[in-house]
Amino acid sequence: MAFEIHLTGHVKEVVHETLPGLISDLVASGITAGDGSLWGPDAEAEVSKRLGWVQAVSVSRPLVPEIEALRAELVAQGVTRVVLAGMGGSSLAPEVIAQTSGVPLVILDSTAPSQVLAAVDGDAEAGGLEQTVLVVSSKSGSTVETDSAKRVFEAAFRDIGIEPTGRIVIVTDPGSPLDVSARAEGFRVFNADPTVGGRYSALTAFGLVPSGLAGVDIATLLDEAEATLLEVAIDSPENPALVLAAAIAGGDPRRDKLGLVTDGTHIVGLPDWIEQLVAESTGKNGTGILPVVLLPVSPEVENPPADLQIVRFVDEANAFHFREHHFGEVLISGSLAAQFIVWEYATAIAGRMLGINPFDQPDVESAKIAARGLLDERPADTAPALALDGVEVRVSDAALAASGTVAGVLDALWAQLPADGYVSIQAYADRDRLSQLEGLRELVAADSGRPTTFGWGPRFLHSTGQFHKGGPARGVFLQILEQTDVDLEIPGRPFTFGQLIRAQAAGDAAVLAAHGRPVVTLTLTDPQAEVLTLFEAAQ
Repeated sequence: MAFEIHLTGHVKEVVHETLPGLISDLVASGITAGDGSLWGPDAEAEVSKRLGWVQAVSVSRPLVPEIEALRAELVAQGVTRVVLAGMGGSSLAPEVIAQTSGVPLVILDSTAPSQVLAAVDGDAEAGGLEQTVLVVSSKSGSTVETDSAKRVFEAAFRDIGIEPTGRIVIVTDPGSPLDVSARAEGFRVFNADPTVGGRYSALTAFGLVPSGLAGVDIATLLDEAEATLLEVAIDSPENPALVLAAAIAGGDPRRDKLGLVTDGTHIVGLPDWIEQLVAESTGKNGTGILPVVLLPVSPEVENPPADLQIVRFVDEANAFHFREHHFGEVLISGSLAAQFIVWEYATAIAGRMLGINPFDQPDVESAKIAARGLLDERPADTAPALALDGVEVRVSDAALAASGTVAGVLDALWAQLPADGYVSIQAYADRDRLSQLEGLRELVAADSGRPTTFGWGPRFLHSTGQFHKGGPARGVFLQILEQTDVDLEIPGRPFTFGQLIRAQAAGDAAVLAAHGRPVVTLTLTDPQAEVLTLFEAAQ
């Protein structure tokens, strides 16, 4: 399925003005050749070690028979349920690959205790722990969420008489602490290319191992990617990556928010992967492009603000244009693998246009450090500024709580929005049990009148968390926490999953507040009951 991109209106003009410079600078061929100087002398040394994703298809080919052989071996043993423990790029790409292929893959990228327990226990339809293999994906091997999940599964396997080394597969960089320890303990290990950053790793071992073990035809995925590589390597006006980069990062004034709309395409969940790729790559040095995942009926789509560029994913971009009227939008279609390739190139090019290094993430670590500090000190919870109808309200500035009502607090938060600002909703909760929280995004977007993002914590910390601190200081932040009696010990750690997720939320709130960002934290003491209260307040 060929990649198609269709432009009209202002965005067509922006691309027409921007493309000649990108072509004359030989940007596309330079990326393909691994030219680290494209992003300036300050970034060259690091960038030169981060362009392995350009060669991911050829490097990953030898993995295919190994993954397929391991899957056959596991299936022969009755092991058919695959759980992936990973964060950020380690989980987002496999999630969209599996969903698009219609293949079941359990994604564990949360520290919510009940969500972790559900991943361990399984269910009658998908199978339980006896039928489960766990894929642990971590570039560094030190990611606290992934390490904690591995510890719990190891203990759970042993409790039912199963040796963990036969049921846990490791994906990591060669020579990482996890690589060394896993090999010493006898686990099956797949190494990824260390010159590929996590958010560019869709077509490396990080994307292919869990997807392939779950039953995806990964050989065909690589074939589709290979068919697109020639298109993006040529310095030409027809290069879809150059066109897309110009559309999302060109123009003066530039539209710095990207509304991602899925509308009748076979690909499931692609905007969530793009969200991390673009936000974490570009959100730094006070600039960036903020992806906003939308529905076709979202307020921002029906009445787009001037600083939002709509990108709509459809079945056939050129044919769709004749069926529907979406003037000024970017219409995109193509296979999933083609989307991966084009968006990776386009994001790297957009970074160059913005004058930043798209391969680092200087502000991601700050929230992790703050969370670790809270886990070490275990301070008592701060008293809420308000406690109304079972909802505890904590604020970064006492003035936000002056109204004395939850609705008033939200109104006060929206009042902090600049004309070109955005709202970020962050739900530190079990996304399986409280999936209805995602509906809050539409209400808040309508109530605040500004583009609104929604992220499940702590997974967004490995994604848009970089943009929140390093990007333009125009966001206001709404955290939603759940109070629950369910908790789970982490073997070998002095804290539980419940303590970990609370520390992650509090740590991120503290870092945001230190950056001068307004933060409201709402804790639902009876989550199922108080969701309605929250929805009413948001209206």
